[in-house]
Amino acid sequence: MAKGRLSNPSSLVMAALILLTVTPPMAFASDSFMDPQGPIAAIQKTHLLRATALIMVAVIPVLVLVPLIAFRYRRRKGGAAAYRPDWDFSAKLEFVMWGVPVLIVALLSFYLWKATHRLDPYSAAFGEEPAVRVQVVGLDWKWLFLYPDLGIASVGEFGIPTKRQVAMTLTTDTVMQSFMIPALAGQIYAMPGMTTQLHLVADTPEVMQGENTQYNGRGFTKQKFRTVAMDQDAFDTWVGKVRAGGIPLNATTYQTLAMRTDRDEVQAALGTAQMPDDALYFTLEEDVFHSILHRYHSGEALPADQQPGTASFGQEAQE
Repeated sequence: MAKGRLSNPSSLVMAALILLTVTPPMAFASDSFMDPQGPIAAIQKTHLLRATALIMVAVIPVLVLVPLIAFRYRRRKGGAAAYRPDWDFSAKLEFVMWGVPVLIVALLSFYLWKATHRLDPYSAAFGEEPAVRVQVVGLDWKWLFLYPDLGIASVGEFGIPTKRQVAMTLTTDTVMQSFMIPALAGQIYAMPGMTTQLHLVADTPEVMQGENTQYNGRGFTKQKFRTVAMDQDAFDTWVGKVRAGGIPLNATTYQTLAMRTDRDEVQAALGTAQMPDDALYFTLEEDVFHSILHRYHSGEALPADQQPGTASFGQEAQE
């Protein structure tokens, strides 16, 4: 199976900064890695603050000295600044001008190397075992969460236990997408026909925002979901609630999910009175995740009328 490790700490920090400026306020208790709800986001915050402090060592002197130099050596009569036409070299000045940037780059390189290994999205270094396995499928325009060991699935709501590692395997059944829960972990790309991995853990019960950060059409702004971290007893209750109120996830229901609709539109088509107004619950009857991947590795293209998002999509699986 094709796999991709499409993430690094620097890109995670930049993506999070962009989200802080362009994402409108949401009704979530935490939606930023500046308010970390897990050890991974906490390390990302520390990495950003440390890098900012090191860069300020070079930036602040420039901001201060440029206006001072411009003022001191401005054109004027009888100025106090000495005129030294024969001066052309200063060892001390050269040492400062070259030594400080070299030191900053060396320190940044060291911390980046350290953070890159510690924040490897494939690493299972955080949390306790056994991990909760979750398979994630990006669709237009929603995320499908499959819990193969629990026999359930959800859309719009991602339930996880606290103090326990969550091992995620991600793909998409449409264009490339970027999965991110800022308060827990950084973004990672997912592509059709490929799998990638992300590990995360939540420290305390909390409700957080998750979303797609890769623009993919008209429903992009609505491709968000609620991440609910809860203690183990509450998580077990949530699993039972999903199992009791969910509808079967088979070829027919997946056909509806795969249409180019946002969560509100698919909620109207598949939602029931036993489900929340902003989430869909399912029970698993088959290995949906690997069926999706197999379609991209079979070597045969689907006819145009059987592509995801068309009315006849999914009928082949039923046959």
